Amino acid sequence: MRSVFDVDVLVVGGGPIGLATACYAAEAGLSTVVAEPRSGPIDKACGEGLMPPAVAALGALGVDPAGRQLRGIRYRDAGHSVDAEFRSGPGRGVRRTVLHTALAKRAESSGVEMVPERVTEFRQSAGSVEASGITVRYLVAADGLHSPIRRVCGLEPTPARHARYGLRRHFQTAPWTDFVEVHWSAGSEAYVTPVDDGLVGVAILGPPGAGFEDRLAEFPELRDRLAGATAGPVRGAGPLRQAVRRRVAPGGRVLLVGDASGYVDALTGEGISVGLAQARALAACLAAGRPADYERRWRQVSRRSNLLTAGLLAARRNPLLGPRIVPAAGALPAVFAGAVRLITG
Repeated sequence: MRSVFDVDVLVVGGGPIGLATACYAAEAGLSTVVAEPRSGPIDKACGEGLMPPAVAALGALGVDPAGRQLRGIRYRDAGHSVDAEFRSGPGRGVRRTVLHTALAKRAESSGVEMVPERVTEFRQSAGSVEASGITVRYLVAADGLHSPIRRVCGLEPTPARHARYGLRRHFQTAPWTDFVEVHWSAGSEAYVTPVDDGLVGVAILGPPGAGFEDRLAEFPELRDRLAGATAGPVRGAGPLRQAVRRRVAPGGRVLLVGDASGYVDALTGEGISVGLAQARALAACLAAGRPADYERRWRQVSRRSNLLTAGLLAARRNPLLGPRIVPAAGALPAVFAGAVRLITG
């Protein structure tokens, strides 16, 4: 066992936000260990579209993952199509595994130590946390939507009333757009993101109970465009909504970041952008020796995204407003462009 304070921060979970948290902590002068049992690039069901703030934040961190440049967001339904271009710089479609590899290399170059451990419990004292034989000042849970550490802390959210799930599949075909296309049906959305010259990712969000092919059938134009393309495996995630009460556990030395810290929905595609902002804020609070400040900072960096996502999701569920979202965007393109600017900075 290491001596107390030999390590400042133990990050549980080596996904993109866990690795980014470790990088920010190391930059701030904190000795950092990441515990992640899975080897190699870690894949996950997600839209894989990095919004401009995420591209900028990664660049400032020295991370430049390869991918396809994205010009904006396009909403489509059976009879309408409307585009809004990004104004703060391009986005980027990036395979999740490519993003993970780039962040892992950055963490390694920052002196972050990786240990192949699955951490599901810990012991906390007044001045330290012990987990998996490592004694540290702070433990950061970056272990996903269904965080075991969050559960141990007694911070599990109540089940969502309107559970939504995500399914993602890649198709080997040349991209036909440099926009993130969001196709809308009565109950689901399909996010089309070009991630390489010959690869397109399709993520479908909606209620539980249907498989990928059944969901794709709700979008006949998209289904027909993809017909004949070689398809990869289906990955799923959910339920997406995680209404976590707070981000700093009792005792003040265990903190939550990324999906583990709470999540509304993937509807606006801001997950990585917001997660990076949370990670940066968390590392700053720990470096200052003020972990209790993180709750306030988390709310500051997450509020706008959470409010926008919750509002759009509420409109989506409304039987009168839901079917009118894309037609309204087409009728009021300036309003749609303004909403995209709010989302993408």
